[in-house]
Amino acid sequence: MVHRKRFARVALHAVGGTVLMLAALAAQAQSWPAKPVRLVVTYPPGGTVDAVARILAPKLSARLGQPVVVDNRGGAGGAIGGELVARSPADGYTVMLDASNHAQNPALRSKMPFDALRDFAPVSLLVKVPNILVVHPAAPIRSVQDLIAQATARPGEVNYASSGNGSSPHLAAVLFDSMAKTRMTHVAYKGGGPALTDVMAGQVPVFFASLGSGMPYIQGGKLRPIAIGGRTRSPALPEVPTIAESGLPGYEMYEWNAVFVPVGTPAPVIERLSMEIAATLKEADVRQRLEAVGAEVIGAGPAELDAFRRAELAKWSRLAKENKLQVD
Repeated sequence: MVHRKRFARVALHAVGGTVLMLAALAAQAQSWPAKPVRLVVTYPPGGTVDAVARILAPKLSARLGQPVVVDNRGGAGGAIGGELVARSPADGYTVMLDASNHAQNPALRSKMPFDALRDFAPVSLLVKVPNILVVHPAAPIRSVQDLIAQATARPGEVNYASSGNGSSPHLAAVLFDSMAKTRMTHVAYKGGGPALTDVMAGQVPVFFASLGSGMPYIQGGKLRPIAIGGRTRSPALPEVPTIAESGLPGYEMYEWNAVFVPVGTPAPVIERLSMEIAATLKEADVRQRLEAVGAEVIGAGPAELDAFRRAELAKWSRLAKENKLQVD
């Protein structure tokens, strides 16, 4: 009987402690944010990731009642900004807007200053921006099958540009080569700008650009679009087929953007942030501006983002091993 009473007291204390903890977390979520929130963008100003952040930040500021300050911390394919966030307090005041390299870097780099799964809690998968296969207008390539035929007939002689080793355009081409059983030659540049410049000048014929960065030059007639890397055609270029429907079923390549926070950030804060982001992405003008830079608006929550990033980590780890890719 004594043991039962003692057990009952312990159980009551445990329940009471849990209730108090949940109440404290709820109170923290209600009071958050009580000061400005820093949105660390893991890429420099001017790219698609930065554009997404600057569309999102003012709207999110209005919803949260506190400034959301964009802080660009580019370098090392997102690793510099990622390390800063991983080492920040898990209080909801340092938030990271990262991109595809969140899942690609661990597969390509032998040493990382953080662990993508262990150090970051998922909040929201914002958008996917498909890569697009483009060529110089004078290039004798008008379809995916043309490119495959040329690369098959002349192994190693068809060059493609990228914005650097391990970049999304580089990996898009590696994935293409792997699925098409071709062998093109990689010409790496220090950024997307120089790569685009040389493709438009006819120095390199092929580029797997981000749709956002390539769109102005496609519209200006300086690049010929061949095929979209996404699962479906883009509303921005509905006449352009996907790579998958052009002869490589299952090909899918996006540059995606997502929001993460340091592991340990209170769950109610994550839920509030995810909810406000989802509501922001549903605003008509926000969707219009994001679609204008070639983005497909997603707005998935923490569970969906977690499943998505794990699938991405597995995909790029497999591709890196099969093709012996390393960028250290």
